[in-house]
Amino acid sequence: MFTLVAGTGYLGRRVLDRLDDGTGLNRPEVDFDTIETLPVAVPERYAVLYTCPPGGEGDERLQRFIDALPLAPARFVYISTTGVYGDCDGQVVTEESPVNPGSRMSVPRVAAESFLLDWAARNDCGLVILRVPGIYGPGRLGIERLAAGRAVLSEDESYPGNRIHVDDLVTCCFAALAEDAPPGIYNVGDGDHRSATWFADEVARQAGLTAPRKISRAQAAREFSPIRLAFVSSSRVVDTTKMREVLGVEPLYADPAAGIRASIRAESASNGARR
Repeated sequence: MFTLVAGTGYLGRRVLDRLDDGTGLNRPEVDFDTIETLPVAVPERYAVLYTCPPGGEGDERLQRFIDALPLAPARFVYISTTGVYGDCDGQVVTEESPVNPGSRMSVPRVAAESFLLDWAARNDCGLVILRVPGIYGPGRLGIERLAAGRAVLSEDESYPGNRIHVDDLVTCCFAALAEDAPPGIYNVGDGDHRSATWFADEVARQAGLTAPRKISRAQAAREFSPIRLAFVSSSRVVDTTKMREVLGVEPLYADPAAGIRASIRAESASNGARR
């Protein structure tokens, strides 16, 4: 089925590269905040993968995009965030857990999910919402920050981690776009919950860098930006059973150490090709 990829950034362009039939929309060719009509034609039966960040507290950007569609797609896949659960004090969250966004970045995602659920029900559209944790992969390992000496929380003050390699997220997107995939909300992730501190240490080790400086939460309150401080202050363990058992996706990089290794190799190959 023809697929329209709205937003061809880090994730979207990887999906687009693997599509047999589809096209992408991205800035600066398309201004999603002013779009009134689609600049491309779509067939009578098509799918949408929407990867754009929210615009406004109610995600008016998404609403404007929906209004610009000439007809409702057969399937709509929306990239949301596990941040919609808010701070759960390290407890396990499933798709049935209540949303409780604790940051200004997650509030528009909740609004977007609510809007899409209502719109899809009224338009007979198969809606899949993927709630995504931190995405890593080639160019998204934080190597530059580590090389610059950026501190991380001490391990004993770190919270459980949730993440997914970009290649596994691409696999989730294709599974969600399949017409026989059950519509609904899915948590996605690699199922490994080692901390962000562990991840930074492992990246440093594999990249041959000095392990990052460790600081307490009290020190972090003085050194970290408000956004980063909010991120490390939110704790949850995201259950991805439904992703595996219903969506049918088993992560290739269930061990993030292997994902880091593959990402570093891909970065090295890409840098070599540009020389």
